[in-house]
Amino acid sequence: MQDREIVLEVQDLKVDIQTGRGTLHAVRDVSFEVKRGETLCIVGESGCGKSMTSLSIMGLLPKVAKRSTSALKFLGEELGAASSARLNSLRGNKMAMIFQEPMTALNPAYTIGDQLTEHYRHHKKASKAEAIARATELLEKVGIASAAQRLGQYPHQLSGGLRQRVMIAMALMCGPDLLIADEPSTALDVTIQAQILRLLADLQKELGIAMVLITHDLGVVARIADRVAVMYAGQVVEEGSAANIFSKPRHPYTQGLLNCIPVPGRTEPGGQLGTIPGVVPSLIGQIKGCAFRDRCRYTQSNCEKDIPVHHAGNHQWRCVMTSEVAA
Repeated sequence: MQDREIVLEVQDLKVDIQTGRGTLHAVRDVSFEVKRGETLCIVGESGCGKSMTSLSIMGLLPKVAKRSTSALKFLGEELGAASSARLNSLRGNKMAMIFQEPMTALNPAYTIGDQLTEHYRHHKKASKAEAIARATELLEKVGIASAAQRLGQYPHQLSGGLRQRVMIAMALMCGPDLLIADEPSTALDVTIQAQILRLLADLQKELGIAMVLITHDLGVVARIADRVAVMYAGQVVEEGSAANIFSKPRHPYTQGLLNCIPVPGRTEPGGQLGTIPGVVPSLIGQIKGCAFRDRCRYTQSNCEKDIPVHHAGNHQWRCVMTSEVAA
């Protein structure tokens, strides 16, 4: 990965939302990069800031949210200073996103063909015939039989798995360099989920796309990730290769997440799985120290102060514990 082009670079990303009770710090100082052909998985509990991070990259935050960064670069271009027209020319074209809930992400009033071809014709200035040919090709590529006939159908005529495949095809229509997939398999059963993940991995390898996959399912991460960023309370608390995160988790939160997963050959049938006590704290107002300290078994007085970031090669984690204790 060292010599591959950096497609996405994020430094010190913050997203604040004004509420009646004060400022909600939804995303706090998040930094990462994704190279061409690489898959970065962002994991964490619901409400930890994963989706807000992805929406802020795409410039799709709600009006009440305010984004700030030291750098937000796509193929070297600073997006923070880009105009609305420039962002519109990139979204759906060079930067694409697969949204949550395929059952509701498609417009029920338009056919699959209309929704697949609209932005392709807009960005590529293609004819209707060229757009239909491209849509048919991609529907076949994502494993939908009778693709030409499907173009005339409406979303309600397709199953959840087929709708998700349509969403993937839609994201790939213009040949993006960056694909953000926000929990693309959450609403699907296990069999279809495995097919979708295999499809995403195969397409990424074939097309050389940089992919950011948002999920809370570590089983998904184990199958597809090159690198993993673990988020908690709006912050990345640990980042590293998938191999290191699973074999040598350093942050207590990462360790807690992994303890909640049954391991074949180690977890006895009917045995008790690990749990993480408590709930994610409120992110409204000033946040001091480690946000995980009220749920952590290693809590100490230093956890209320500034938390250092430790490094071990490309593996880093945010904790007061030394590497020896964390290991």
